[in-house]
Amino acid sequence: MSLRPHLLPPVPEETARVAHAAFPKGNTYLRLREEIGPLYQDCDFAALFARRGQPGLSPGLLAMVTLMQFLENLSDRQAADAVRARIDWKYALGLELTDPGFDFSVLSEFRSRLITGEAEQLLLDSMLERLRTRGLVKARGRQRTDSTHVLAAIRALNRLELVGETLRATLNQLATVAPEWSRGAARPGWFERYSHRVEDSRLPKERAEREAYARVVGEDGFALLDALDADEAAAALRALPTVQVLRTAWARHYERTGGPVPWRTDAELPRAAAGIESP
Repeated sequence: MSLRPHLLPPVPEETARVAHAAFPKGNTYLRLREEIGPLYQDCDFAALFARRGQPGLSPGLLAMVTLMQFLENLSDRQAADAVRARIDWKYALGLELTDPGFDFSVLSEFRSRLITGEAEQLLLDSMLERLRTRGLVKARGRQRTDSTHVLAAIRALNRLELVGETLRATLNQLATVAPEWSRGAARPGWFERYSHRVEDSRLPKERAEREAYARVVGEDGFALLDALDADEAAAALRALPTVQVLRTAWARHYERTGGPVPWRTDAELPRAAAGIESP
């Protein structure tokens, strides 16, 4: 994938009119665009792209989306929906009101490109340079922030999406190929928790609440695997691809000790090659 660098466009007239009508007193993203301007430009990321090939989406825009995603603790799907639907995001990004946005998978690909190119620091350095030129931070001042923390926080959120979506996909396939067995194995609350995509609802923001959610999903997953393992007639179901993915994901993200199911911390995770990292 190649890069055709260009400056991020000014805010379109109609986008500006509607945004100021919707937020007459302004909001965070309107002030960000008006007082600081674009924090990132495509040229900041030129070294990460090939000279030839199909042009990719603007990395300057994707970097801004990544930062805004972190500020609101959104999943990739929620962030892509915000780009598509929210007036204040379109204003900050300089997009037309009719801009359809992009597929949410682009954000994961952009983060992978940053990490592969060891360019995570660009998110911080480019932002600090823009702030310094506007006199908002001083040279040799102490600023406690870390660009890798932005990427790590989004990745941790995706771990919750991963386990939730893995279990939901398994339940859906079992309900399709063995509806009677699924009805007998289902626990109260499963339909409410897993009938809709995990990304479609806001996941908990507080760490304790995220861990509690992860434990509930873990217990549900182990209960389903136990039911499959205990049924001698369910050999064909145990061989389903989604069930195998469920086992792999649970072995990586949970440690079964006989009591409440613990959610592994990032430091406790087995090596990445032993697991699945994308919902």
